[in-house]
Amino acid sequence: MEHASHQDKSAFATEPVGRLIAKFAIPCVISLVVNALYNIVDQIFIGWGVGYLGNGATNVVFPITIIALALAVLIGDGGAAYLSLKLGEGDLDSVKKGVGNAAVMITIAGIAMLVITIVFMNPILTLFGATDVLRPAALEYGYVIAIGLPFTMISTALNAMIRADGSPKFAMVSMLLGAIINTVFDPIFIFIFDMGVRGAAIATILGQIISFLVSIFYLPRFKTFHFDRSALRLHKRVCLSVLSLGVSSFITQIAITIVMALFNNLLAVYGAASVYGSEIPLTAMGIVMKVNQIMLSILVGIAIGAQPVIGFNYGCKNFHRVKRAFEVAIAAAEIIAIIAFFIFQFAPMSVVSIFGSEEGLYNEFAVKCFRIFLMLCPLNGFQTVAAIYLQAIGKPIKSAVVTLSRQIVFLVPVALLPKAMGVVGVLWAGPTADALAFILALAMIVYEMKKLKKMAA
Repeated sequence: MEHASHQDKSAFATEPVGRLIAKFAIPCVISLVVNALYNIVDQIFIGWGVGYLGNGATNVVFPITIIALALAVLIGDGGAAYLSLKLGEGDLDSVKKGVGNAAVMITIAGIAMLVITIVFMNPILTLFGATDVLRPAALEYGYVIAIGLPFTMISTALNAMIRADGSPKFAMVSMLLGAIINTVFDPIFIFIFDMGVRGAAIATILGQIISFLVSIFYLPRFKTFHFDRSALRLHKRVCLSVLSLGVSSFITQIAITIVMALFNNLLAVYGAASVYGSEIPLTAMGIVMKVNQIMLSILVGIAIGAQPVIGFNYGCKNFHRVKRAFEVAIAAAEIIAIIAFFIFQFAPMSVVSIFGSEEGLYNEFAVKCFRIFLMLCPLNGFQTVAAIYLQAIGKPIKSAVVTLSRQIVFLVPVALLPKAMGVVGVLWAGPTADALAFILALAMIVYEMKKLKKMAA
């Protein structure tokens, strides 16, 4: 969250709520969508240049990237929260230590991730559902992607702290440049140099290196403190504080990895016993999850845009503005979720065809995936904003419960149930989890709103 100046503070209390939320939400939405598009751009070019098996291979490597991102947000979001807290206390020495220690920790984590991934690539891919058909291309793609992990982890973590330092546009430019480089080089390496999935991976890490260089360039230019070498000396207490503040972001990302690993394995097993085979369900589901990630990125961006407005006014006991900010965020998120619903239900083929021209069984299963798995996606708008609202009013445990209910608590058991329904049964886990998570979120929000009304009276 940006450090609020006196003007910002009065704006939080007086400026129209919709305009305020838009000011905070738009850079955040752009950053999150760019992040989601990174993977989708690869999928599109691989779909056209290599075919759906190439996309299947990248899907089993994708959870490795998510684990790297989870570590990056653990340290980066933790460092950003620590920076904001210590800045509020006026403790500039701790601000410097927090950023410096986070930078050292993410560098160590990035190198460790690179080494572990390269050494254990084969068993890791097995864990994430690689079949014998997909393994050769997955290894080819995975080894190159591993080289880029330290770069993407460091730039992601630094960008979170750069946003907290009051430079959200700089952080956004850092990510946009990387995404543009990836998009430019993908077709060159895949179509002109005929490098297949390896070409896509090289384009990805080139983009990641550019983002890394841009974010490193900011280090000596922090506005809130003067960065020097003493900041890099590790302090146990500072490191633990940073990690504890980033843990909820970490859990959310790790939940995605667990779900992807489980679904990949279930789809491969059930798919093998169906007309579709193992590879078609694996690939189609990967694409559906990544397209869905774009919708979720916009929803999370809107919710995060509302967070400082809700948090500030809640702290000031300005409860009617808290309620108004919540309503504006819900309305905006629901509009996005309903538009996505219409696309997924009534034009799924137009989305599927972006990722290459396949036919027959592949298209049939991909359309089923969109229509069944994302059937209740309009409920995601409410649930996403509800989780961030609970975080903003200082209820982190309730917020984590709402977030994890959809990702793990409901989705995993339901996905494991439908043995009799086979591969299509796995898809029904999506709407079932969405419905149950919505009911839980609604109950919590109704309770909190009643409390808010009493406090406002």
